[in-house]
Amino acid sequence: MKLFGTDGIRGRVNEFPITAEVALRMGKAVASVLNSPGPQRNRVLVGKDTRISGYMLETAITSGLVSMGMDVLLVGPLPTPGVAHLTKSMGAVAGIMITASHNPYEDNGMKIFGPDGFKLSDALEALIERHIMGDEPEPIPLPPREIGKAQRIDDARGRYIEFVKQTADNISLHGTKIVVDCGHGAAYHIAPLIFRELGAEVITTGIQPDGLNINESCGALHPETAAALVLQHGADLGISFDGDADRVIFTDASGQVVSGDRVLGLCAIGLQEQGKLKNATLVATVMSNLGLIEAMAHHGIRVEATAVGDRSVIECMRKNGHSFGGENSGHLIFGEHSTTGDGILSALQVLRMMKEKSATLAELAAFMHEYPTHLANLPVPSKPPLASLPKLQKLMLQATSEFGTLGRHLIRYSGTENKIRVLVEHRELAQVQSWTAQFTTAIHEEIR
Repeated sequence: MKLFGTDGIRGRVNEFPITAEVALRMGKAVASVLNSPGPQRNRVLVGKDTRISGYMLETAITSGLVSMGMDVLLVGPLPTPGVAHLTKSMGAVAGIMITASHNPYEDNGMKIFGPDGFKLSDALEALIERHIMGDEPEPIPLPPREIGKAQRIDDARGRYIEFVKQTADNISLHGTKIVVDCGHGAAYHIAPLIFRELGAEVITTGIQPDGLNINESCGALHPETAAALVLQHGADLGISFDGDADRVIFTDASGQVVSGDRVLGLCAIGLQEQGKLKNATLVATVMSNLGLIEAMAHHGIRVEATAVGDRSVIECMRKNGHSFGGENSGHLIFGEHSTTGDGILSALQVLRMMKEKSATLAELAAFMHEYPTHLANLPVPSKPPLASLPKLQKLMLQATSEFGTLGRHLIRYSGTENKIRVLVEHRELAQVQSWTAQFTTAIHEEIR
């Protein structure tokens, strides 16, 4: 597809496809494709993160929707999982989240959820894209009395807050000191409030969004910010969210960042002990460390690997009846509670495991040995098929042959940015460094 990537539509603001014109057409397209027949007027819920461009896109999407007879429920800044949850709980036919997740403020994007709270299928996204691109007939204009309305939902935050707290049985966090970094994003008000209401002592940062500072030297991409505050205040852990709060990165009491794979594993072990890990299976992606697979086998847990993207993880979970999965980038999907990655919900589940086991985060995370790994994100001017790059192909075949079972490599284009991602993993750090350098050189020579 030309517009939809691995996580909705994303790009630089005021450049195709993140323009007011495309957003207007998206509103019309969603109404055309997801309009449900019946006497009751259909509703679409629209949320956003804290980017200044959210105002422009929100207004344009809303105009497109109401022009097609849809009523719009505007919830304002809210985490992506909040939009997914409220779409289902409020009986909307769709939910649209305006966000570019971990990207800087210059970017924005649009994610669409169906009435069940899950992201749309490829087939539905393709149909919406055809409407946006003008490949489907223009809808017949409605008479004025059939145009929809838009209204602000003042209690949207409160609804989501109570839902998230309930998923952790309103566990008491009294005696726990937490650093919370909201990345100046969608969780800036909600996350500190939830942890405080449950009794934790909360030190906050990244809670003053100005429309331009989202993800800037803070949040999930910069956990060192929370780590410094953990050490300064003697906190039990640090919790860092990305711009739309569907991801979370943890820091332990010593200021060490806990890898996403360790968090996935400790949660899987905890759920297994509670009898809540269906099929004794953890769903992860091909980006997860080989050490995670080894450690899970030791605990009688199978790891099922999917393509990159929380959407791929969720599809696998739904298809095969699994209850937990995620990505080492910080997406955690607790299928019993949520239809998508939820950073706040995930943080509460980790805190509950710490409380129930009377253990520190570092103790819970000490179950595995990680292979040395390096992930390089290289900007590229274009994305030619990897098979068309002979030098890179030769190196990849050579590495596969030499690594055997001692390591692996994974080279792929980003689905949301003009970047190529190079992952190298091996028992020997020197091999990781050497092969990363060789791959990087080949890419720079062949992609100009």
